[in-house]
Amino acid sequence: MPPSESDALDAYSRVVTGVAESVSPAVVRIQVENSRGRAGSGSGFVFTPDGFILTNSHVVHGASSITAVTPENGEFKAQLIGEDPDTDLALLRIDAPLLHAVPLGDSRKIRVGQLVVAIGNPYGFQHTVTAGVVSALGRSLRSQSGRLIEDVIQTDAALNPGNSGGPLVNATGEVIGVNTATILPAQGLCFAISIDTAKFIAGKLIRDGVVRRSYIGVQAQTAAIKRTIARHYEIQQATGALVLAAEPGSPAAKAGLQEGDLIVGLEGSPVEGVDVLHRLLSEERIGAKTRLTVLRGSRRLDVALVPEIRQN
Repeated sequence: MPPSESDALDAYSRVVTGVAESVSPAVVRIQVENSRGRAGSGSGFVFTPDGFILTNSHVVHGASSITAVTPENGEFKAQLIGEDPDTDLALLRIDAPLLHAVPLGDSRKIRVGQLVVAIGNPYGFQHTVTAGVVSALGRSLRSQSGRLIEDVIQTDAALNPGNSGGPLVNATGEVIGVNTATILPAQGLCFAISIDTAKFIAGKLIRDGVVRRSYIGVQAQTAAIKRTIARHYEIQQATGALVLAAEPGSPAAKAGLQEGDLIVGLEGSPVEGVDVLHRLLSEERIGAKTRLTVLRGSRRLDVALVPEIRQN
């Protein structure tokens, strides 16, 4: 005999309440003040017993004072270990006794349709819990720095600004994402940074305090490649990164890149626009001789340059 609707609801409720009870002790409220005395708040979560906390960069950016309010032990001064606006992630640390740490999951195991629970600690209210499903994977979201955040999780678990930085959790109580944004005009569209991205960024911040990326010093926009030129040079993509300006003294300027150049490749990888160029300019390219494939008018050129370090 198939289960009744009440039985199914009870099973669903048991999962959500179990996850909320196990994870909520690790979710903290983040209170910030800036140099002008303005206050703000968000959520975060403890993921190591020695007090490391993940939250959003936009929650703590520009703060002169950060306080983490734990569910069981009260307020603690939080140290900003580092932040990465390009992925909207920040790492804090508090010195507090008997902290409850939540386990981190694996983004690669997430499936569309699976149950997720979003937990926050907004505005001084004791934990807000919402549940839903993963509605899409592999989304991209524009960060406040202008770069695209890749591999974003889309969910219909309701969020509000005070939940920013809180955990998105699976049915076994593992964190699979860091809640970051709601698209206000579209009902039910909420987003979380994948936990694999968060683990990578947290490791960089613990080690160096910053996330290093390479920099060539161009202002650019995505632009179309003329079809005749694309066919002539057997270029498969339809767009590239159009150089609007090269900053004086930058690697691009030293290499002779000019306004109007269209970057279509980097070390053999196609550059289909500004976001792809950003993604390819990783930490590994810092100080390494790099070949750009450029269209200048009707000519195709190989331009060699050495990217420099870029820090947020």
